[in-house]
Amino acid sequence: MPNSLNPFELIARRWQPSARFVQRAALATVVMAVVIVVTGGAVRLTQSGLGCDTWPKCTSGSLTPTSDMGIHGAIEFGNRMLTYVLCAVIGLLIIAARARTPVRRSLTRLGWAQFWIVMGNAVVGGITVLTGLNPYIVSSHFLLSSALLTVAVATWWRAREGDAEPRDLVAVPVRQLTRLLIAATGVLIVIGTVVTGAGPHAGDARKVHRIPLNWQEITQLHVDFVYIVLGLTVALWFTLRAVKAPAAQRRTVLELLVVLLLQGVVGYVQYFTHLPEIVVGIHMLGSCLVWIAVLRVLLAQRERAALPAAVPAPTGDHETVQAEPAASSR
Repeated sequence: MPNSLNPFELIARRWQPSARFVQRAALATVVMAVVIVVTGGAVRLTQSGLGCDTWPKCTSGSLTPTSDMGIHGAIEFGNRMLTYVLCAVIGLLIIAARARTPVRRSLTRLGWAQFWIVMGNAVVGGITVLTGLNPYIVSSHFLLSSALLTVAVATWWRAREGDAEPRDLVAVPVRQLTRLLIAATGVLIVIGTVVTGAGPHAGDARKVHRIPLNWQEITQLHVDFVYIVLGLTVALWFTLRAVKAPAAQRRTVLELLVVLLLQGVVGYVQYFTHLPEIVVGIHMLGSCLVWIAVLRVLLAQRERAALPAAVPAPTGDHETVQAEPAASSR
């Protein structure tokens, strides 16, 4: 066996994952990206943000929580351990995408992008602990998790497509309206992190610095952007109907509308019930689902076909490698 083979090539010689396996591995990274957001929220909502009072160790003298740290130490340490699970899932995706023939460089690049976002966010998480849950660092920690979710969704969608150049399925004005919807949703999520940083759930029972803004006023701004996003979603749906866009595009917009309405109900419930922890946690899950839904609206507006069949390599190998067919996104 040639010495020049790298570990990925050695794996590829012994294992050829199916296209469906790669797609499921990509979907697993999306699920884990959501899980890491929700469990991170659970750490804050259970006041376990400083359950491990330092980083990278849990205490100055122990890598793991000690018995006298109680449940808060276990919750914080458990959330840290989930990072390793997330890395394992991303690693499986990278290996599967690299082992499959033909190699899809776009998927491996997206997989590595996820890995490096996780590594960067782990450092930000450590800074969060070392700064005593500084609300600005906490917000950046969440936004990096949202960036991870964005790349994970793009990877999952990409795994179901071919590798040809993308072809738009809607007119340019529709794409522009969709990008405006994406931008408004992004602002909505950023304002949501400010609401969190100014609100009562600081992440620890001790005195923790908060963003010096009126919590009710910033919440009202958040609600205003909810209505903006809702309005843009409805406008996009009517636009797609007017131009007789394919049913797949209209369906993604309807799904986004349903998720937004459900998230709005949860938001009002948490506000009028004075922010019970469980409802806030559900709202954090809802924010992930909203972001996934709005990304799907954008991604459904273009398609990539499969590349033509590859020409046999001049190596004496009589097998012709076929290009992977593009899976339907419908």
